[in-house]
Amino acid sequence: MPVVSTLAIQKATVTSGTFRNEVRARSGTDARESTTMLQLEGVSKRYGDLEALHELSLSVRDGEIFGFVGANGAGKTTTMRVVLGVLEADAGSVLWNGAEITFALRRRIGYIPEDRGLYPKMTVLAQLDYFGQLHGMRRREARASALALLERLGLADRGASQLQALSHGNQQRVQLAAALVFAPDLLVLDEPFAGLDPVAVDAMSEVLRAQADEGRPVVVSSHQLDIVERLCDRVGIINHGQMVATGTVTELTDRGPLRFWVDVPGAAAGWYDGIPGVTLVEQDGTRWLLELADAASEQSILTKALTIGPVHEFRRDRPALSQLFRDVMSETAIK
Repeated sequence: MPVVSTLAIQKATVTSGTFRNEVRARSGTDARESTTMLQLEGVSKRYGDLEALHELSLSVRDGEIFGFVGANGAGKTTTMRVVLGVLEADAGSVLWNGAEITFALRRRIGYIPEDRGLYPKMTVLAQLDYFGQLHGMRRREARASALALLERLGLADRGASQLQALSHGNQQRVQLAAALVFAPDLLVLDEPFAGLDPVAVDAMSEVLRAQADEGRPVVVSSHQLDIVERLCDRVGIINHGQMVATGTVTELTDRGPLRFWVDVPGAAAGWYDGIPGVTLVEQDGTRWLLELADAASEQSILTKALTIGPVHEFRRDRPALSQLFRDVMSETAIK
């Protein structure tokens, strides 16, 4: 019986979200092929006796969506406000393309605050015009950009409506349009998906991916880790003002136990006995979740399974980002 390669089986069973992340990682969003645009180096910030940020460092590359996650009070919003210049760091530096960020550069940041900043009684189109001109656009340029964005976001027929007349999801789309109307160089979004239904999440995600594909760095803070896992190229986890883990979803989840799901319909209990370093974690019908002490046992498991009969699945089991996050928060995670 021919031996089926691990790679072939993994390709056949990989989920679409993981596949998209891995394709992006291979096709041009790694450090070798992109430029670090936004960089924080050793940033610290205190509020009296409370140290909100402690020597925090992170980098965001051109054309990538960076997910910034942490528990309430971890320091996410403080970090964003330091980047925007709303708060001044007590120590450390914020760099843009290798140089100290300036006020002029900060005017080129598209920002969605957690507490929304639009005018409820103002019409949608009027305030997009206003925000565009506030960032230096001519009125005609601002109007053209606003109309194009409303069309793209499915709000072409709501330009004359007051913001307060729109649903929460559509108000969020207008907030995104306000951040994009002046074609910013960087997007910083604090909880942009809060309260959105799946359709609105998909629409906003598509726009953010398009922005990154055009070369803009995008920073997204969110508690909705399933969205972060699907959307972001890299993720940083902050805890008590410190960055405790950074990497692609695949890189982060690789740090968990080495486990494989094996579906062998003809296998009897204990069929894996005798393979060094292999223990059973869980059985689900004909599927077996096995933990390996090291990668050396991987091919041994597959070879043994193939001697029993057809192998319907052989797939690396990776913990979800939500599980990784819980591990970090409980101080049992990644070192």
